Amino acid sequence: MAHKVIISGGGTGGHIFPAIAIANALRRVEPDIEILFVGANGKMEMEKVPAAGYSIIGLDIQGFNRSSLLKNIALPFKMVKSLLKARKIIKDFKADVAVGVGGYASGPLLMMANMMGVPTLIQEQNSYAGKTNKSLGQKAQKVCVAYEGMEQFFPAEKVLLTGNPIRRPSVDIEGKKGEALVSFGLEGGKKTILVTGGSLGAGTLNDCVKQAFDKFKDADVQVIWQCGSYYHESLSKEIQDLPYNVKMMPFLQRMDYAYAAADLIIARAGAGTISELCVVGKPVILVPSPNVAEDHQTKNALALVNKKAAVMVKDVEARAKLMEEALTLLDNGSKMNELADNIQKLALLDADDVIAHEVLKLIK
Repeated sequence: MAHKVIISGGGTGGHIFPAIAIANALRRVEPDIEILFVGANGKMEMEKVPAAGYSIIGLDIQGFNRSSLLKNIALPFKMVKSLLKARKIIKDFKADVAVGVGGYASGPLLMMANMMGVPTLIQEQNSYAGKTNKSLGQKAQKVCVAYEGMEQFFPAEKVLLTGNPIRRPSVDIEGKKGEALVSFGLEGGKKTILVTGGSLGAGTLNDCVKQAFDKFKDADVQVIWQCGSYYHESLSKEIQDLPYNVKMMPFLQRMDYAYAAADLIIARAGAGTISELCVVGKPVILVPSPNVAEDHQTKNALALVNKKAAVMVKDVEARAKLMEEALTLLDNGSKMNELADNIQKLALLDADDVIAHEVLKLIK
């Protein structure tokens, strides 16, 4: 009889891509396994999960709105409704185990699984656990983490250091630098900076690139600028004459080419991004987003900075100093080598397979 696993969570790519990677790993081990995703209605997972070939059911759940308390009035009712729906989903599906990857839906689903005696596993991607996962971790059978020292948030006997599941094609960069440069219309022999703010983009990083066009030209540096789908149209209208050495695009179809072409990478500090950067093994400047719960991106970045595996520039300081720091770093060969060596030491490649085996161990 096929085993049945529920995977719950989402909201952002940082939660969804690891969830899909775990599902794919489970299928590699047990091709006939039945997997059901549970997400939040209206969120990204409701499109991304079916596109990856899995079924998903949505809960009417939202997060706590810190900026407008009035918007939280319906939250208790939505939570009760979601708990009742989660109970029905678990019962109807006859789940053997439930996996939570973070995001709004994982709270009620794992809470109900715990109440119903269904084994649970949490995959905590960040170096600082949020309130929901800290609470769920007390009753979970296993907590898979990506950073050392997570025993401060979860019972030590439940914690397993696995790393974060990554998109393997994105980090397969070996021997691709030449073809990658050609694909972007860039020259070989020139230093290249990759600036990426994620699929939606990052306003701060975009401002930093815009104001540094002359600096890039003077330093004879070329730039791959992933500005994000949210900003691309307005930037295209604003910048009529983009410098020849700056390649701007809304998103990157071939992340492996972007990583392969780059000598230095400037990025936000989301958990999934950092996990990919560790495997890529190139010097990195991290600019943590200030618009995240409990400032977890800064904590993610500091976990690398403290191991001399990355440089961090605060978002509030970025417009004044980011590109100056980047160009200085590009000229410091020994520092570049040190950062590359140290970040590679933190790479964990097979997190999806390890987590999949831990999930299957929980099935009695």
